[in-house]
Formats: sequence, C-alpha cells, structure tokens
Amino acid sequence: MDVIVVGAGPVGLVLAAELALGGVSVEVVERRDSPDPAMRAQSINVPTAEALDRRGLLPALEQVQRETLGVPGFRFTGHFAGMPLDPGLVDWADPELAAHTAVEGARMIPQPRLEALLAAHAERLGVRVRRGVEVTSLEDTGEGVVVGTNSGPLHAGWVVGCDGGHSTVRRLAGIPFPGTDPEITGYLAVVDIADPEKLAEGWSWSPQGVYRYGPQPGRVTTVEFDGGPADRSAPVTLEDVQSSLRRVSGMDVTLTGLRAVPTRWTDNARQASAYRSGRVFLAGDAAHVHPPFGGQGLNLGVGDAVNLGWKLAAVASGRAREALLDTYDAERRPVGAWVLDWTRAQIGVLRGDPKSGALRGVLADLLSTRDGTTYAVKQIAGVTQRVPLPGSHPWTGRYVPDVTLSDGTRLSDHAHGGGFLLLDRTPGAVFGELAAGRARVVRDGDAGVLGALVRDGDAGVLGALVRPDGVVAWATDTPDADGLAEALSRWTA
Repeated sequence: MDVIVVGAGPVGLVLAAELALGGVSVEVVERRDSPDPAMRAQSINVPTAEALDRRGLLPALEQVQRETLGVPGFRFTGHFAGMPLDPGLVDWADPELAAHTAVEGARMIPQPRLEALLAAHAERLGVRVRRGVEVTSLEDTGEGVVVGTNSGPLHAGWVVGCDGGHSTVRRLAGIPFPGTDPEITGYLAVVDIADPEKLAEGWSWSPQGVYRYGPQPGRVTTVEFDGGPADRSAPVTLEDVQSSLRRVSGMDVTLTGLRAVPTRWTDNARQASAYRSGRVFLAGDAAHVHPPFGGQGLNLGVGDAVNLGWKLAAVASGRAREALLDTYDAERRPVGAWVLDWTRAQIGVLRGDPKSGALRGVLADLLSTRDGTTYAVKQIAGVTQRVPLPGSHPWTGRYVPDVTLSDGTRLSDHAHGGGFLLLDRTPGAVFGELAAGRARVVRDGDAGVLGALVRDGDAGVLGALVRPDGVVAWATDTPDADGLAEALSRWTA
C-alpha cells in the first residue's frame, strides 16, 4: 500500500476516501471487529458538512437529518457550558454565517449514521477496511513503514494513526502527548425512566455536578467533578448511569433500561507535540483529545483528514514535493489548540462552586445578547476557521463560501472527484489558461450568488483557486491574475 490508515472511525474513513480520490492505494486496519455502537457526537459543524458536500454526500446527509428530526431544515445553535444558545438571538445575516447556508439541513447527524455513510463512501472508492487487525509494532525505515500486526506484517510508504485518544500508533512512534489531567466523569445515555417527572428538562446544576435531560426523550447527560474515572475503559452499566444521575440531580430517579450503548467520558485535554514523525502521521483523537462538548472532536478530526488527505496523496504519488506535508501540522495545530481551550473554558464554567456559578451568571448575560450569541454560534459552527495564507482578499484562507453558478449548479457540485478547482469569470478565461492541467476550471460568465463575503461595492469575485480541502488559496475581484501563478506553484507542484 502507499498508505495504511489505522482506525476505521469517521476520521480514518474520511482520510482513506480522500487518499483514494487522490489516486493512491490505501488500506484501513481496525482492531474492532465491528463499528463502535456507543453514543457519541450527535451533530457536525459547517466545515464537516461542507467537506462531505464537496464529495457528493449532501443528499445522504439531508436524508439522515430528515429521519432523525423529521424536518429537512434546522438551524443548529448548540450550547456553551450547558447554557443554550437561542436561535432567535442570532444575527443570521452576519456575513460569516450567511456565506455558509447550503448545508443547513445536514448537520444533525448522529455519529453511528455518519460512520455508516462514510464506510459506504470509502467502499465505493475501492478502500478496503480490514477489521480485527491490531497494530503491535512500527518501524520507519526512512523509505517506508513496516507495521507489525496480529495478522502479520504490513508494508506501506506512509502510516496515519486515526486510532483514538489511546493511540497505539502515537505511542509506538514515540510522540509525546502533553496536556491537562481529567477533573470530571461524564456519562451520556438514552434510557427508560420510571419517574421522568423527577427530572427538570434542560441543564441543571448542583454542588455535586451537572445533568441534562433531553432534548430527545430519555436522553441524559451527567457531569461529576470527581477527579475522573478509575477505569474509563470499563463497560458502562445502567447502574453507573443511574447512580451518577441520582448524585447530581439529588433525586431518587429510577432507570429501567438502556436504549443505546452509553458512553463514559472525561475532560482529559491533550495535544500531540507533533502531528508527524518521519513517515508516520496522527489525525483525530490520536492527535488531540478534549471534552466532547458540541461534537468538536469529530469535527476537528474530519478537518485533519481533509487537510492531510490531498497533501499526502500528492506526495505519495510523486505529484508534489515532500515539503508540502509540513503544512499539515502548521495549519491544523492552531485549530486543535483553540478547540482544547474552548472546551477547557466550558469545564471551568460548569463547576458547581460559587465562583464558577458567578462566572456562569456573567456569561449568561453576555450570551443573552445578539452579539454574544452570534459570536458563540459562529465559533461552534466553525465558520470562523482560517488558514494563514498570503493574500488580502477576504476569501483567502477561508473555507470557500456558497457559490451558485449561472447554470444553477453550485461550485461544490464540481468538486466530487477531488482536486483543485479554479473559478474563472473573466471574459477571456485568462485564469483558466494559467491553471490548465493543475486545476479543474469552472467557467461562469455570470456573478451568480457568490456568498456573503464579497466586500460592499465590489462587482463580485472574478476568480478563486480552491484547494481540495475547500480552503481558498487565492481569489481576486479584478481581471488581474497577480498571485495566481505563485499559488498554483506553491500548492500544485
């Protein structure tokens, strides 16, 4: 194989699919015999939904949301430290929100459904997933990697560990994993309750911790500041959930059954000291772990996968210099560090002590304002994420906004096969000539609907170079191609 991906969760499946689209041979190995049925993330953010939209999966995502919620459209806002964000307070006309509306009906996606959808996507691209294969050793020879497994040795040019917070790949590669130790034990479950009237809907605080009841019937979340579980890997029982719920609620509530496999989690927050060691990479929870508020871990991992996938495919196939791989850590590490701090801040606000309670009151006031709610929703949605790239155009370094072309298609409709896109609206197709053979040129003679990031008074974007991960590498509002050749050389050579 050119690349072996270790771990068949959402991150590993997305990465493998991106590698396959890039024309390299890839195989996924997974120690579990079947997908993990435990409850995890219930939603995805805008960059994740748009990444899957660019690969033609938007209709399937919208179908999952319709089946999950019964409605095609739903403006997801989320919460900050248990304080719900009121969608009625959000300035939905904010340019950064208004520029990303095409995926509004595809964000409430439970992780098990997402995983099944991604497995089918990877299979269509010819990716083989080998289950029951556990990695036991790694040897980076300088020209390849020998992966020892319980099924015998495997050979590849490169290896990517997408094998979770207790990553075997990270440990075998000797990459340190510094961070902060856990303070809490959390449980997430969907249960049958004999006396649900004893529980208050929404988030509730007590000196013992925090619990949430709803929004789906029987869904409960508990948080206890007990220093973390003695054995996080132990199976979660009905008694575990019931005992925790009784302690934090102060109610003698009785649970009679589990409707789904529950999960136990902590606020352990760590980030790998490097996302790469020679020919070994880390992505997803193998590179960073943190509390699961808002499904940020899933989204952060998918962002890693789409960023690394096209770069590693280009290098492994000989189309790009190896130096391109250095941009993976440089671009993704700051986003990971921000998510760790975003979730750490929520733990500080969640505590039941008087000081944290006072801080929660101040934040509640801020989050009850239009500006405060809009700020928080933008952060959770992921629409403010940036890659530091040269260029002054407002699109540069952002995920490409919604672009509807004059023929009724969207720019993302032209990205299903991966690769670079060049939007060219110049009368003489000047930009397309420069990008010939390096990017798929999408001609459009009409302004169409170019998203909300166009500056006031501008005629509209005349050209944009979009990387396979959706990041705009170059854009202009004029017929001048200044900077395009440099961007093409930097990213496609």
